[in-house]
Amino acid sequence: MTACATSPTGRSQFIYMSDTQMNQMGLQAFDDLKKQKPQTKNTRYNQFAHCVADAITHETGGEWEVVIFEDDSLNAFALPAKKIGIHTGLIKLVDNQDQLATIIGHEIAHVLAKHSNERLSQKTAVSQGVALVGAISNPSSTLGQLGLGALGLGAQYGIILPFSRTHESEADIIGLDLMAKAGFDPRQSINLWQKMAQASKGQQSAEFMSTHPSHSTRIKELSEHMPKAMKFYQQAQAITKRPNCRK
Repeated sequence: MTACATSPTGRSQFIYMSDTQMNQMGLQAFDDLKKQKPQTKNTRYNQFAHCVADAITHETGGEWEVVIFEDDSLNAFALPAKKIGIHTGLIKLVDNQDQLATIIGHEIAHVLAKHSNERLSQKTAVSQGVALVGAISNPSSTLGQLGLGALGLGAQYGIILPFSRTHESEADIIGLDLMAKAGFDPRQSINLWQKMAQASKGQQSAEFMSTHPSHSTRIKELSEHMPKAMKFYQQAQAITKRPNCRK
C-alpha cells in the first residue's frame, strides 16, 4: 500500500523507489554524460534553449539545470534531480520556440509523472533498489543498463528500453498542458511531430523517436486534447505570459 501512487492524470501507479534514490541516479547519470559528451559553445543555441526551458520549468517550481550537448542527433531528455539535456541537432531542426517547448515539456512530464520510478519499481525486485543507485555509474553492467533505461537514457548508451505506450501518451498530454500554461502555442506540437516523422525517414539520426510511438497515433491524441490545452494557452496569454525565445 505504501507503494501506491497517482499520476498527474489520475492514473494509479506502483512507485517503490524513494525520491532521494531517483534523484541520486539522475544526478549520477547526468554528471557522467557531462564528462563524456561535449557541451555546445554556440551562444545562440544556449540562449534559445535556456529561454524555452526556463519558461517551462518556471511552471513546475524549483531550479532545473539545462545543458546543451554538441550532438547532431535529434534528442532531448529530462532526469530526476531536475536535469535537462538537449542535443544541438534538435535545436537545428525546430522552426521556433513552440516546437522546442513541445519536446522539453514532454520530457519534463516524464519526470513530473515519475515514469522512471514506476518503470524501475516494476522491473526490479525491492532488494535491487539500493544497488541500482551505484550501478548507474557503470553503464556496461546489466544492472546499470536497467537503471539507465528506466531513467529514459537508453538511447544515450545504445540500449533501447522504451517507455510504455501509456507513459508516452501521458507525457504528451502533461507536456502539452505544461507548455501551454507557460505561454507557448500548443498547436505547434502537431507541426513538430510531423517534422520529426519526416526527419526519421531521412538521413538524420532521430534517436528521440526510436523509443516513441507511431506519429499518427501521437498526433491524433494531441489533436483530441488540443481544445483543453488551448484554454491554458489563452489564459497564459491573457496574463501576459508570452515567451520571446528567438532561435
